[in-house]
Amino acid sequence: MSAFYFPFLLTVGGMLFYHISQKSIPKETNPFLVTIMAYAVGILLCAVALVAYPGKKSLAESFRQSNWAVFMLGAAAAAIEIGFLLAYRNGWKISVAAVATNAAVTVMLIPIGILAFKDHLSLRNIFGLLFCILGLALVVKE
Repeated sequence: MSAFYFPFLLTVGGMLFYHISQKSIPKETNPFLVTIMAYAVGILLCAVALVAYPGKKSLAESFRQSNWAVFMLGAAAAAIEIGFLLAYRNGWKISVAAVATNAAVTVMLIPIGILAFKDHLSLRNIFGLLFCILGLALVVKE
């Protein structure tokens, strides 16, 4: 498998199991404890991967090069975890929640990508994004 497709497949597989797991967590469990437990498993898996694939830079150098974005990533990940868990507990359908949130985030990332990261959109991209917006409206509307 090429290095180009592996991250995509890893993400798709992770998101698939993520949403199935989120939807299957018992409603009576505390969402914050559930998130802590899930992160403990994630930390353990990352620690094993770190030992197996240490990378090109030392851990100390990698730690020094970290910035605000690392901490924001942690806060954002926790917000996503709790948000989906509460959405599913409040009746969101598994077939709608992921699509709706991803389409909404995509629409919000358009100006950020253009202004902050100098992304360029082709006419084809613009049409695709318009379909995303239309799809978001159709999927979320009951």
